[in-house]
Amino acid sequence: MRSHLLQSFMADTVDRNDRSNGYDAIAHHFIGARNQNIGGTTVREWSTSLPRGASILDLGCGFGEPISRVLIEEGFTVFGVDASPRLVDAFRSRFPNVAVECATVEESTFFDRQFDAVVAWGLIFLLPEEVQVTLIRKVAAALHPGGHFLFTAEKTPLPWEDSLTDQVSISLGREAYCSLLEAAGLTLTGEASDEGENAYYFASKGTSK
Repeated sequence: MRSHLLQSFMADTVDRNDRSNGYDAIAHHFIGARNQNIGGTTVREWSTSLPRGASILDLGCGFGEPISRVLIEEGFTVFGVDASPRLVDAFRSRFPNVAVECATVEESTFFDRQFDAVVAWGLIFLLPEEVQVTLIRKVAAALHPGGHFLFTAEKTPLPWEDSLTDQVSISLGREAYCSLLEAAGLTLTGEASDEGENAYYFASKGTSK
């Protein structure tokens, strides 16, 4: 899916021992720097297609702002997963009645249940390619038939350095993500972008016959 240049860049810059991809170390700064006006509006609009009170898994939930908060305000049952202990503590302080797990997405059992929807905002491109592939498969398995998946990632395959952690981010590109969704039994149903130039992918899982 990537050129040898991308593979070399990623191998040289990723610290695979850092469970939070560098975000636990800069959690306080991230909480202060996160733009609360980006992401929430698009996620809120997407959520209008979900059943009332639907269960939603927020992967890479961070401290819950603004994605989890928007979904909670809309009356959904939210579950969060994040690998940063500091961000999970901040999430719990904001939403003490919401289930949240401190774990990497590849290690999490996703609460041993299925969901009506899964959100992965600002997460997938932080992960190594093999973990991105695994995650999309795990999301598909964690969705009820007819369930929905929203994630963000650049449409062009490329690596770059995260502006907060200086660690590598890697987008596999639109073509690769579409192939991975299809292979996992998910169908791309739409795309969008927001004021922060984030590219959104909307997918759904087929219903059982």
